[in-house]
Amino acid sequence: MQNKWWKPWLLLSPSLTAVFLLLVIPVCFVVVYSFWLRAPTGADIPAFQFGNYAKFFVDLFYPTVLIRTIRVALETVALCLVLGYIPAYFFYRTRSRVRPFLLLLIMLPFWISFIIRTLSWINILGDTGLINHFLIKSGLIAEPLSMLYNEGAVLLGLIQYLLPFMILNVYVSLEAIDKSLAEAARSLGCTEWQAFKEITLPLSLPGVSAGCLLVFVLTSGSYLPPMILGGPGNDMIANLVFKRIIGTLDWPFGSAISVILLSLLIIIIYTYNRYLGINQLFKSFQ
Repeated sequence: MQNKWWKPWLLLSPSLTAVFLLLVIPVCFVVVYSFWLRAPTGADIPAFQFGNYAKFFVDLFYPTVLIRTIRVALETVALCLVLGYIPAYFFYRTRSRVRPFLLLLIMLPFWISFIIRTLSWINILGDTGLINHFLIKSGLIAEPLSMLYNEGAVLLGLIQYLLPFMILNVYVSLEAIDKSLAEAARSLGCTEWQAFKEITLPLSLPGVSAGCLLVFVLTSGSYLPPMILGGPGNDMIANLVFKRIIGTLDWPFGSAISVILLSLLIIIIYTYNRYLGINQLFKSFQ
């Protein structure tokens, strides 16, 4: 029988073509732009030099923003994991008829524009927002609390955006676990907590790791919550890219910042693959 090795590639060709045209080629353009020069007149001059990368690391402002981005991303991952594992475990354990409805509520935010969801926090946390209005009317405070334009507000916007991703990843991983394993452990004398710690939690780690990696990557490249909810000192690395390319039309330096962020994420994903394995991400969907 003739080997039809080309058939899988033929089936994959539409997807591979789309990825190549819409992802690979634009990224290559960004990498090329990062080596160009910015003329005093504002024109971009084709060149091959590392001045844009040197500018990033010479001025401590830019590495500080990069470090802040990584720190905020790690904080978002930790909070999403704590806040997301509990409802995911509840969905896994409950036999209630309302479980499909509750899962629908988890996915409901995806039906609403991310911009609208982020802007809604202004009406909640603002000086005349819902929380301050309630506290003032109830007599608990005399002046509005400043809850906007700080890192806490940015974290709230990011958690609202990314928490469903964590819940769904963990839930899919938990749903693949045979419930009879925990029941067998309890029949052998394990408590509910011991069965969870020794069986359920380890078997759900693929979904946990998948959710953590997804939340970290999406947070690192997010610019809307810091731009709308953060103050002048809460910019993240994506905000610098936006300001350089859209604000000042400095494509070479903005592209260099983008390449630095992309390189950092590639290193993180490579490290994850080295010690945990990318194949762990797919176990939660089997």
